[in-house]
Amino acid sequence: MASRDTAGARSTSTRELVWFVLRALAPYKGRFFLALLQVAAISLLELAKPWPLKIVLDSVLPHRSLSWLPGWESQEILALAALGLVAVYTALGALQVWNNYTTIAIGQQMVADLRSRLYHHLQRLSLSFYTRASVGDLIYRVTSDTYAIQTLAMNGLFPILASSCLLTGMFVVLARMDWFLTILAAMVCPTLLLVLAQMDRRLAVVAREARDRESRVYEHVQQTLSAMKVVQAFSKENEEHAVFADRSNASLRWHLRLYTLQTAFAASTGILLALGTAGVLWFGAHRVWAGAFSAGDMVVFVSYLASLYAPLHAILATYGTVQGARAGLARVMEILATEPAVREGRHRFPSRPTGHVRFERVSFGYEPGHWTLEDIDFEVRPGEMVAIVGPTGAGKSTLVSLLPRFYDPQSGRITIDGIDIRELSLASLRGAISMVLQPPMVFPISVAENIAYGCPQASQAEIEQAARLAQAHEFIQRLPQGYDTVLGSQGATLSEGERQRLTIARALLRNAPILILDEPTSSVDVETEAQIMAALRALMRDRTTFVIAHRLATVQQANQILVLDRGRIVERGTFPQLLHQHGFFSRLYARGLGQPQAEVVG
Repeated sequence: MASRDTAGARSTSTRELVWFVLRALAPYKGRFFLALLQVAAISLLELAKPWPLKIVLDSVLPHRSLSWLPGWESQEILALAALGLVAVYTALGALQVWNNYTTIAIGQQMVADLRSRLYHHLQRLSLSFYTRASVGDLIYRVTSDTYAIQTLAMNGLFPILASSCLLTGMFVVLARMDWFLTILAAMVCPTLLLVLAQMDRRLAVVAREARDRESRVYEHVQQTLSAMKVVQAFSKENEEHAVFADRSNASLRWHLRLYTLQTAFAASTGILLALGTAGVLWFGAHRVWAGAFSAGDMVVFVSYLASLYAPLHAILATYGTVQGARAGLARVMEILATEPAVREGRHRFPSRPTGHVRFERVSFGYEPGHWTLEDIDFEVRPGEMVAIVGPTGAGKSTLVSLLPRFYDPQSGRITIDGIDIRELSLASLRGAISMVLQPPMVFPISVAENIAYGCPQASQAEIEQAARLAQAHEFIQRLPQGYDTVLGSQGATLSEGERQRLTIARALLRNAPILILDEPTSSVDVETEAQIMAALRALMRDRTTFVIAHRLATVQQANQILVLDRGRIVERGTFPQLLHQHGFFSRLYARGLGQPQAEVVG
């Protein structure tokens, strides 16, 4: 059974892998059929390759006429054989180039499709999946492991089909020429299959471990590069390099072990095939001496034998590579088998929602038996502002994460305008919500594209109007290309307050009826806070607003304040009401030295 939002390793059978590859090939059945026709034609030409030489040995050199070319002189037959040889090799080369292009195009398209499918699936998975998964490992699966399907198609499926077609034709011709030598040539196959079975499990285990070790290298690089400021601030460069070197060396050791097994496997199969060839040469030569075989027959037989063993040897020699690809594809299939913990609803809001929100006896925990939120019950009417305060770990961010269904509660329900949000499609639900999160997230695209991220059809005038309301227009105008300035990774060239105002402009442009503000003025100075608060007043107007606040200036105008502690609502009311209760909120306020802009604990 597929797991839900977990990325643990699972066993993938050969049958599952084969069906997975065949299903991936289905959209290209036309090109695949063309490739099969090309393979059949190539096999016929491969069968024809030694026959011009047989004609030369059996007819031209001893000056014997051919029954199917009566009256032809030896010189004419020689010219025909030479032209035939050139024609066969020319046609064979052209067909092989065409076939290579066809199969490579299919393989590359399969990789592109698989990457797109995997990326789309990753976007559908719930946030609970990403709290456990490694981003570096996921990047490796999307960028590297997806190439496994091309390897399996190019080095597995197509060679098997081509070789099977060629081997069938060769065995038919060889059996008609001499059944005893044909049986002798085929006797090596059971031994090869035995060696294959012995190596199968070892190669699969080592290939999987090599992939996992390489993924850990990617994981470490991603983690350290994304936190380079912290690494340099604490002078951890040498320690992080040591960890990288250790993981890189571990990956190297496992890959060397894999390549050693692959090489040993290829060498052992080569020895077995050489023994088969030697046996045929020995008995074949005796049959020529006995007059049962002509020299031309012997040349055809040995030529076929070399061609017979060559594709077989190629398949066996690349078996280790295929096992490595199999391990990579299994890692991709693990992700695709992971089902989202949050299931899509089927309905949409019948009209623009008013923003009437109710939490009804809601309880939620990230782990079974450990509640992060318990028995949460409150109502927010359209256009009202509710502030959520409390110490670190009280469950504030978790509470607002339930509204857009980043997670689903284990009990209770949440409604918007009386509709259970689990009945709504995620697009409809999240389309009714704007969010300003911490830390403020911007993308390495232009400023205008960042503001219009949730509303790509917005005009330039609408983008600039949102920026003005968010108190961002002036600093944007000072940027080198203004609204067309492309920001660096994570907006590194902007201050914290500037990034925050861009995200506020993004939320303003979206113009959703429900607004979530997650600590919108944390980690900024007093002047920047004043600018952000002015932007927030414009943003919150006529919207149902949820504010997670560490600074009391953010919550004084709230219609309702919810005070959370250890996952429960311990107090609720307006700012003056809570101060006069001399309870938990009052103590939080006192710790802020009684100033309106004081910071709430947490």
